[in-house]
Amino acid sequence: MSRLLRLHDAPPVPARELAATSADGARIHVEVHGPDSAPAVVLAHGWTCSTHFWAAQIRDLAVDHRVIAYDQRGHGRSPAAGRDGYSTNALADDLEAVLDATLQPGEKAVLAGHSMGGMTMMAAARRSGLRDHAAAVLLCSTGSSRLIAESLVVPMRAGATRTRMTRAILGARAPLGPVTPVSRRFLKYGTMGAGSAPERVDTCARIVHACPTGARVAWGHVLAELDLDAGVRELRVPTAVIAGTEDRLTPLVHARAIAAALPDCLGLTELAGMGHMTPVEAPEAVTGRIRELVTAYLPAGGACDAAGADRVDGVDSAAAVESAAAVDSADGTAEKEGVA
Repeated sequence: MSRLLRLHDAPPVPARELAATSADGARIHVEVHGPDSAPAVVLAHGWTCSTHFWAAQIRDLAVDHRVIAYDQRGHGRSPAAGRDGYSTNALADDLEAVLDATLQPGEKAVLAGHSMGGMTMMAAARRSGLRDHAAAVLLCSTGSSRLIAESLVVPMRAGATRTRMTRAILGARAPLGPVTPVSRRFLKYGTMGAGSAPERVDTCARIVHACPTGARVAWGHVLAELDLDAGVRELRVPTAVIAGTEDRLTPLVHARAIAAALPDCLGLTELAGMGHMTPVEAPEAVTGRIRELVTAYLPAGGACDAAGADRVDGVDSAAAVESAAAVDSADGTAEKEGVA
């Protein structure tokens, strides 16, 4: 574990660990938590993060789910790739490798991706690995294109100057260094809501600062040129979207566009006052949405036959998700369902 990550930031000790081998030979670190016989959930983290980002979800879900979390290449315990090893195709290859290494042939799981993890789902939309294994997908705080043009991190009017400055931030080679009060304030401004709890800001800062500079820069260049709009239209599994209303990195315009373009959208959940780091800022809301998808789309054990794919215990699964309980307003969230 990185010296930048404190013990309470980390998820529980996994039941087992393995290395999945991607199409180009890259080794992807994978952790499996929870009972082997339980419904499966696969978690893909975002840019500059690691499996530690999902600690709250893993603690909650692993009680009665098999939770599979992996480090994107160059992050966490997954080694860096060569110069040509960073691309949206690599994201899709790595996800397919993880699914192949952890799920039985035809076994279904709920897939959840945050930020670049959500982009991973879009990149893999046409892949047989995703189509064979995804019962449903949750896209958290993500976008499919125009990331630097739409970003609100640089506080100035949209235009060429703001776009150039945002591109420079994504590709900045300066090491982040140790977490300090100043760096925490910068991270909170850029990635989290104004009301985010100090301990959650600290958790995110330690995770982000632990990301190697080379991987951060390489993936930053990929994000600057991102165009996965076609992948959104090809993501033909039931898909829910969740986003914070104060997200500056991937503002709400992205979530709304994705929800409108998805072939089978289960609704957009807008989390009032939350920023980009929704799984850490609003863990109950994100975990609750994952549980709803599992209940609706995964029969016990994850065996999804032709009937079970559409109906669970005799209840239409889409209707079950639409009617799922809204997130408790005491958590500071607001839910907006039914965006087509």
